[in-house]
Amino acid sequence: MKGIATINFKGGVGKTTITWLLAKYAAEKMGKRVLVIDTDAQMSLTLAVQLQEETGKLRNKFEDWYENKHKARHKTLLDALEAYDQNRKGYFDFPIDSSFIYQMSPNLHFVPSVVDLYWLELEIFDKEKTKSFASALLGKIEHSRFNYDYVFFDSPPNFTALSYSVLSCASLLLIPINPDVFAARGVKLLIDGLQRRIDPWPVPKIAVFMNKAKLYRGQLTRESQRYWEETKDSCKEEKRAGVHVFPIDSYIPERVDIKRAIPEQYFPDNYTEEFSGLWSGIERILR
Repeated sequence: MKGIATINFKGGVGKTTITWLLAKYAAEKMGKRVLVIDTDAQMSLTLAVQLQEETGKLRNKFEDWYENKHKARHKTLLDALEAYDQNRKGYFDFPIDSSFIYQMSPNLHFVPSVVDLYWLELEIFDKEKTKSFASALLGKIEHSRFNYDYVFFDSPPNFTALSYSVLSCASLLLIPINPDVFAARGVKLLIDGLQRRIDPWPVPKIAVFMNKAKLYRGQLTRESQRYWEETKDSCKEEKRAGVHVFPIDSYIPERVDIKRAIPEQYFPDNYTEEFSGLWSGIERILR
């Protein structure tokens, strides 16, 4: 079971959309067993999933499960963190069952977020202990009746104790960048920040790709290509410094309808080619 965490501290890069569609692609097109965990207190992915099964309606099967089973039975991500924080004898007492994990489809399962994750930074939990939470949770999941090939984390757009925990146990960090002046500089700042914050654990493998790429006649515009080349140069510089960072030349083009693809029940076929290239790059890095 390999963990993939999508991260970027710059808002608006399409992090949540990419996480969900990539997970759906792996589950539906590649036949992988996939779990998606929303660790962002903003709950963007969780709210999108609430709208998924009956577009435009909140009162659906997922909403009933979320309120009457997930929250009512105290099986949220925050409840799991509280159980881990209260562990005093080396035993993480939090059974993994269908109250914790929602089954979107046979191959795609989901753990939603809760707004109370905002309180994580108010010294409620032992921060040093929290650093190992995600690793312990993955261990619980791996030894449960559920069986996954990949676990995707939609990470928050800021550095918290929970994001530290996720990033330090992931097999791959996935960084989407946009074709703008922040692209190359942002990648360098993000990687340098990760090195400082995750220490003493090593930084996992990192994959960088362009999202919202601007095209002209099916090819990257000159401006987008220039930003991408600058980003690849930054990746080469970080690689010379010992960071395992890999730019993926497959890109996701800018389309006004891509967010509309999230509520759809199935992965949209008109995005198959783009996500196929991105997924191939990810699998190549993870080998």
